[in-house]
Amino acid sequence: MAKTLTIEGLVEKILGYAPDSDTEIVRLAYEFAKDAHEGQTRRSGEPYITHPLAAAHILADIRIDPVIVTATLLHDVPEDTEVTLEDIEKNFGSDIASLVRGITKLGKLKYRGVERYIENLRKMFVAMAEDARVMLIKFADRVHNLTTLGSLPPQKQYRIALESLEIYAPIAGRLGIAEMKGQLEDLSFRYVYPKEYARVKNIRTEKLQGKEGYIDTVRTHAKEEIASAGVTICSIEGREKRLFSFYQKLIRKDNKMARIYDLVAIRIIVPSVADCYAVLGVLHKVWKPVKGRIKDYISQPKPNGYQSLHTTVFSENGELVEFQIRTEEMHEEAEFGIAAHWHYDEKGGRLPKKQIQWAKELAEIQKDILNNLTDLESMKVDFLQNRIFVFTPKGDVIDLPDGATPVDFAYHIHTEIGNKCGSAIVNDNIAKLDAALKNGDVVEIIMDKGRKGPNPDWLSFVKTHTAKSHIKLSAKNKKLTGWLKSVLPKK
Repeated sequence: MAKTLTIEGLVEKILGYAPDSDTEIVRLAYEFAKDAHEGQTRRSGEPYITHPLAAAHILADIRIDPVIVTATLLHDVPEDTEVTLEDIEKNFGSDIASLVRGITKLGKLKYRGVERYIENLRKMFVAMAEDARVMLIKFADRVHNLTTLGSLPPQKQYRIALESLEIYAPIAGRLGIAEMKGQLEDLSFRYVYPKEYARVKNIRTEKLQGKEGYIDTVRTHAKEEIASAGVTICSIEGREKRLFSFYQKLIRKDNKMARIYDLVAIRIIVPSVADCYAVLGVLHKVWKPVKGRIKDYISQPKPNGYQSLHTTVFSENGELVEFQIRTEEMHEEAEFGIAAHWHYDEKGGRLPKKQIQWAKELAEIQKDILNNLTDLESMKVDFLQNRIFVFTPKGDVIDLPDGATPVDFAYHIHTEIGNKCGSAIVNDNIAKLDAALKNGDVVEIIMDKGRKGPNPDWLSFVKTHTAKSHIKLSAKNKKLTGWLKSVLPKK
């Protein structure tokens, strides 16, 4: 049976990571919200206050700044009760009121026809660009709602889970919050694809049976070898692949289980970057690495900031085992992304520029995109699906959606480079303009100065909204110019 969550338990959690915090305001917020929601119940029959309390616990579990946790307790008050935002500001100050205002702006995403749904998504992107902390509250709110979906009718269960899987989880991924992304995916998976969920769960259980002892043996051996090489280890532990992530990998590998090497990975946390590479050397001295399975995300981080060294080795009895090696700071970033910047012990940390820029781009795009569900699908591809990172010849990192082409790259650099894109050189070789770029590619665009504008045929393969909109605009202008020439008197 699930443990009952209490305000005392929440205060205890906060004091565990923020001993000097003002927990009196946390208690006051709880009492304030409890009084405001008095008489309201959830579909399950529980008092309504159980929901904001559970969402606050979810954030406290990842050691989030108590100010955000406090705002989470109050997040539904202005929308669902007679209490106003002014009342909240008067009692709890402008910062907490600002967070509650941000979450209230979002409203509750309900599918009431395309227009209402799109408008709600617009609000979400704008709120995220204004203050990304609001999204942490929204994620916690959604995670708890997914754990209580059983009380809702099947149609509603499916809609909420699908939206969580297709919109919320990818946004959490883009913000680098792997922990939240994983929870949102796994909780949604069983409602969106129930048969696949049951099948994949059985496969994973079957494959992991009896593996615990073997992984422990490998872990102990690795620990001894690393220690004898004089490298300090902060922690070394086995980690099972999350269910939905495993399902996605099975699809990519044509359901061939033998091609999945990281169902269980051993994660090694060390004090410094130099130690990461030293550990990699030790592991490769002890066990033979699998060719093509060494990935250096430290020197080339993923677009969302993820850094780690990955290697798969032939361990005892020839079994394949994946190791992930990173520093504590990298681990914080990997698990919690932007949320790590609001961990209490890092209070005052600033958001990396790339993450601010991404949120701003998303807010910008909502001005002229998202007019119908076709645009929504385009937005999912452009911003929410897997991303790749490629390089300019000078070494600048360009972040693009999976499947992007040299033309998408050209438009990302500058409109004029896109419009006059003549040919592309990828990794020192001439490449077709419709070729799908891969992680780590070095791309150079050769401009055709004589080109009047983009080729309309490019619309059949470009992936980004930026490229599509510029190509369409050029075609429209050409049409207009042609029409004007036909109607205006000749000189």
